[in-house]
Amino acid sequence: MRVQSRYSVLLASALSIALLVGCGDSDSGSDVQLNDLSIADIETKAKEEGKINSVGMPDAWANWKETWEEVSDKYGLNHVDTDMSSAEELAKFEAEKDNASADLGDVGIAYGPIAEEKELTHKYKTSYWDDIPDWAKDDDGDWIVGYTGSIAFIADKNKVPNIPKSWKELLESNYTVTIGDALTANQAQFGILAAAMANGGDESNIQPGIDYFAELAKQKRLSVVDPTVATLEKGENEVAIVWDFNGLGYRSQIDESRFDVTIPSDASVVSGYATIINRYAKNPHAAALVREYILSDEGQDNLAKGFARPIRENAKLSEEGSSSLLDASLYTNVQPIENYDAWSETTASLPSVWQEQVLVHVK
Repeated sequence: MRVQSRYSVLLASALSIALLVGCGDSDSGSDVQLNDLSIADIETKAKEEGKINSVGMPDAWANWKETWEEVSDKYGLNHVDTDMSSAEELAKFEAEKDNASADLGDVGIAYGPIAEEKELTHKYKTSYWDDIPDWAKDDDGDWIVGYTGSIAFIADKNKVPNIPKSWKELLESNYTVTIGDALTANQAQFGILAAAMANGGDESNIQPGIDYFAELAKQKRLSVVDPTVATLEKGENEVAIVWDFNGLGYRSQIDESRFDVTIPSDASVVSGYATIINRYAKNPHAAALVREYILSDEGQDNLAKGFARPIRENAKLSEEGSSSLLDASLYTNVQPIENYDAWSETTASLPSVWQEQVLVHVK
């Protein structure tokens, strides 16, 4: 399923991406300076280009379908997408270079700085620059987060009469907790990080999170099977650790009244997806125009209707968009990763630590 696979590769390949894309060469790429153009100029040139080819932005993910329909109707751009992971997107940009078939990509935030370092991106800030938190954008607009995901609990009310609202309450309950496969799944790894943050840890010190799940495992209350629509619908999960948009999407697909989705009140972690404009794009102005649209009220509303939390907190959302999201008050203790280098090092060693300290206690 796409909802699960995109986040399962968000950071898992961050350390190895240099090997995928190679060391690069001296090709200059496109010399278009998008930040020097007005929105009117970009729109005019985009309409002349007449098309936009994206990667990693399929119809079924984050309600991209509605965004692409509106972009096509409003600007007359023909659109084609090829679905792929973040690592594959960067590898494609690097491999094709001046023979680029892709103009715009949507990648996990960890891949934004990698794309910039490899000189694979065009800079474009958009008119919404001041609305974007500093952690969610590059200084010059090489990458900008459009939407986020935060670690949440999804609880089956049929099995969980007293819904835990914090990591502390969850540990003190007697419910089985489904974390998923932390050896490979990025969602599970971020869940461990969130638990670590709730217990004094951070991206460079995940041990409190390891200890938390080791205790659950010792109590025979830990499931390491990935939570899915199928397992939730069958009643196989009591409380599962998921991205908020995954939990909301699962609930919507199964039964709105059966599941509770909440952000743990003591701590959670937020990550996001960023657009990158291919430096070698054949249609760079169309790509810039689409980024502009994604960050507009209309574009942010489309993402919200797909359960992805818009990066712009002041975006004006429709009733449908607003009602698709959790209340903003639940995100008080949600924080982004401040050191992705440290997190990359942590995730590289996490599988062996997880195996040695947690899985040994799992049935």
